Amino acid sequence: MDWANAIDLARFQFAFTIAFHILFPAVSIGLASYLAVLEGLWLHTGRTVYLDTFKFWLKIFAVVFGMGVVSGLVMSYQFGTNWSVFSDKTGPILGPLMGYEVLSAFFLEAGFLGVMLFGMQKVGKRLHFLATLLVALGTAFSAFWILSVNSWMQTPAGYGINEVGQFVPEDWWAIVFNPSFPYRLVHMVLAAYLSTAFIVGATGAWHLLRDNTNPLARLMFSMAMWMAVIVAPLQILAGDMHGLNTLEHQPAKIAAMEGHFETQRGAPLILFGLPDQEAGEIRYAVAIPKLGSLILTHDADGEVKGLEEWPREDWPNVPMVFWSFRIMLAMGFGMVGLGLASLLLRMRGRLYDTPWLKRAAILMGPAGLIAVICGWVVTEVGRQPYTVYGLLRTADSVSPLDAPAVGASLAAFIVVYLLVFGAGTFYLLRMMGKTPISGDQGPDALLPTRAAAMSMDPEKLRARGGPGSDNTGASS
Repeated sequence: MDWANAIDLARFQFAFTIAFHILFPAVSIGLASYLAVLEGLWLHTGRTVYLDTFKFWLKIFAVVFGMGVVSGLVMSYQFGTNWSVFSDKTGPILGPLMGYEVLSAFFLEAGFLGVMLFGMQKVGKRLHFLATLLVALGTAFSAFWILSVNSWMQTPAGYGINEVGQFVPEDWWAIVFNPSFPYRLVHMVLAAYLSTAFIVGATGAWHLLRDNTNPLARLMFSMAMWMAVIVAPLQILAGDMHGLNTLEHQPAKIAAMEGHFETQRGAPLILFGLPDQEAGEIRYAVAIPKLGSLILTHDADGEVKGLEEWPREDWPNVPMVFWSFRIMLAMGFGMVGLGLASLLLRMRGRLYDTPWLKRAAILMGPAGLIAVICGWVVTEVGRQPYTVYGLLRTADSVSPLDAPAVGASLAAFIVVYLLVFGAGTFYLLRMMGKTPISGDQGPDALLPTRAAAMSMDPEKLRARGGPGSDNTGASS
């Protein structure tokens, strides 16, 4: 990275801020749905363990949601400060899409979040459940619109270009449902669910190691392992379909992911190696012959394009894309492996009685978030050197700023983010580390109930002979 280059500094600043931001919405999406399931199970079965677990995670969800909102607001300002040319050229398309996200998602979340957090004793069980469902729906809408925006930048469709060089809408249906959007939406939502499941599972495993009889911890761990068994394999399937879509629309990105510099038939699957972008080769490659072609083309002798098909100035950062892709895959297969191990032990009646499984679950707690970050790096770095793939280059999108100005704001972001979100993350970990107990009152405990308000009324106290009444003989 050139620290004297305003473009690289602006790119790093956006990458830094979005790396923080993307984690909180991912957990919010998963936790909102998890809370809806827990509350629905409580209403259906009447078992208090579901309600107590709901209240334990509700407080954590509130903090995560707040941190996601704050980090998202800060990130969005960079479109006007560092990327004003990009905003001007893509505004007629991306502006309305972002507006739809606010109207249909953020307002829905914000409108019912208060009821979800504090309304269980005020609006009734079923209305409260409706509020929880609407908050979960709002997080899904948010993912829908944000991924539509990002997917359009990856596979633009339904646009025209006006006389001043702006992208203008011609077919909103084609813009929203652009060629890569369905694959990205499914892949990201499943990633959010898996990230949340492994955080919940790690929390349950942590408390089970301290008390193997804790019913809330057992519920968390069991539900998380079911998610690992079911969703992790689905995610690998969705990722494969997404990869084939990327091969069709962004073949240079696939070449960087796979480490293919030369076009060849019967391409190997390169497991590991050291990409040398200058020399155009993978040094010390460990590969399986023809498996790359079989995966990408479903033909062992199929042709796979290498980066040599494109000018070097159009290549992405190959080492970053190559290794991020492999870390993401390692996390994915690790999650599948843990899920299968838990299924085997569950069938043997040893799910809660195997210490190594609990320790493995704790170790894999951040695996989903690591995979999300690495997947984002593959997606965004692999798109370079374009902001709108094949149409608008990154160098032509940046604001006319000097490097010292961008560097100063970047330094401020780093300091503030590490302090604020570091403290927030530490607080979240402390909340997760607090032993979950039955009868946890949740956020509603912060507000006095009607009965509690009456108990604090001096007249009511005197009428009942409580403290401060003449019958007790004690002064208030």
